[in-house]
Amino acid sequence: MLDSRPAPQALAPIRHRLAWLACWATALALAFFAAGQARAQAPDPQDPPNVIIQKAANNVLDRIRKDQELKSGSPEKINQAIDELILPYVDFEKTTRLAVGRYWRQATPEQRSSLVKEFRNMLVRTYGGSVSAITPQARVDMRPFRAEPNATDVVVRTTVTDGQRDPIPVDYRLEKSAQGWKIYDLNVMGVWFIQNYRDQFASIGSQGGVDAIIKALQTNNQKMSTGR
Repeated sequence: MLDSRPAPQALAPIRHRLAWLACWATALALAFFAAGQARAQAPDPQDPPNVIIQKAANNVLDRIRKDQELKSGSPEKINQAIDELILPYVDFEKTTRLAVGRYWRQATPEQRSSLVKEFRNMLVRTYGGSVSAITPQARVDMRPFRAEPNATDVVVRTTVTDGQRDPIPVDYRLEKSAQGWKIYDLNVMGVWFIQNYRDQFASIGSQGGVDAIIKALQTNNQKMSTGR
């Protein structure tokens, strides 16, 4: 029987200047940049959240400056950097769960695994090539951090500049778990990453449920992989 459901919609990335700075987060956002040539120091998840962002930023910028393959946009190098420098401090399953919204509750364990995998792959492919546009002057300025001593959900505010454009506000939302602080969302120029994709997933899911969302992600990944 022919499938009569509408074809999956295309998923659009967050469209802002320096969009790469919005992503890793992600997937959410290799998006941590900081000034200076400080010696790399791995963040401790038990560190205060603003310290985690600052240390992760130094590590990513240091890696980009030293690794020409990464700076050229090598998918293998980007994945390696994400795995080593970003994912230990990101709750990407929570990012995916919140972006998918009510359809996550309807998904089977296998579907949830596919959603996380395909969403991450899409973000890497969407934003990975932009790493080559990062200039040596790129930096993040940490804004004053305020949170209650017993807070478990906080926002770390920064401004990002590359020395050529006006500073761009980039805010990170973190949650404290048993494993320490984890990033799960970020805001670039007033747009929260999760909300941007939640709206798109809601529209696609209304046409075909969880499978339609997975199919849309897979289709986008295939198109980006082949350059079509």
